[in-house]
Amino acid sequence: MGTERARVLLERAGRLTLQTGNLLNWGCLRKKCPATPGEEVRDCIQKTLTEWSSKIGQDQNQETLDVLECTVAQAIEKINPEERDELKVSAKLFIVGSNSSSIRDAVDLACSALGVAQLDSVIIVPPPVEDGINLSLEYLQPYWEELENLVQNKKIVAIGTSDLDKTLLEQLYMWAQVKPSSNQVNLASCCVMPPDLTAFAKECDIQLLTHNDPKELLCEASFQEVLQESIQNMKANEWIPLWLLRYSVIVKSRGIIKSKGYIIQAKRNAS
Repeated sequence: MGTERARVLLERAGRLTLQTGNLLNWGCLRKKCPATPGEEVRDCIQKTLTEWSSKIGQDQNQETLDVLECTVAQAIEKINPEERDELKVSAKLFIVGSNSSSIRDAVDLACSALGVAQLDSVIIVPPPVEDGINLSLEYLQPYWEELENLVQNKKIVAIGTSDLDKTLLEQLYMWAQVKPSSNQVNLASCCVMPPDLTAFAKECDIQLLTHNDPKELLCEASFQEVLQESIQNMKANEWIPLWLLRYSVIVKSRGIIKSKGYIIQAKRNAS
């Protein structure tokens, strides 16, 4: 009953917003350690969809909505305002099938999900460039301008980048009004931080961080596959992921992760 109702709702909706809530509340994920970040995302999408669809039949007031919200209610955990100053709220935003205008939506949804007025830091990952084309400042600029607007509107405190070499990071730094506070480096592609990048980051007070995310954490084909596995007989090929935001809430004084989760938005391209 629930799965069938979920399929009908998905076939009528124009957009889907999926929120996992705090993954630390998920007993099954505590016992299971995904081998890669990509596997973790797939597991989270599948479990959220399965849990959500199983409860739809119990909700007689479930309406057909253009924007469908898919959440695991028991995992949603807002931050206590009295504890806010003791916590650092960070996010990494992967743009998949949309443009820079979706950045504000992603940040607003993250703030709403966590019950906070602003995020302490956001790292942006623009869509992958086409094969044979090098990432350029011109490609980054519209995404960075959106982040700068959010800093000026006090929705974000600090903004950062991912996988920029020294040349591109320097170009962005010289052009930007709001300077990048950090740059993530994937140690799978370089075992040691490049000396020129390290020297420039130190000179400009840019924090260099490491990560192990793939270039595409969630591609269109993978998203459609997990949709089809989770809700049988649905037209999964109509759905395109727009962006994926991963957030973490850390206790500043102890460096302990208090909360971690994903928010994903997708749209349906009906033929």
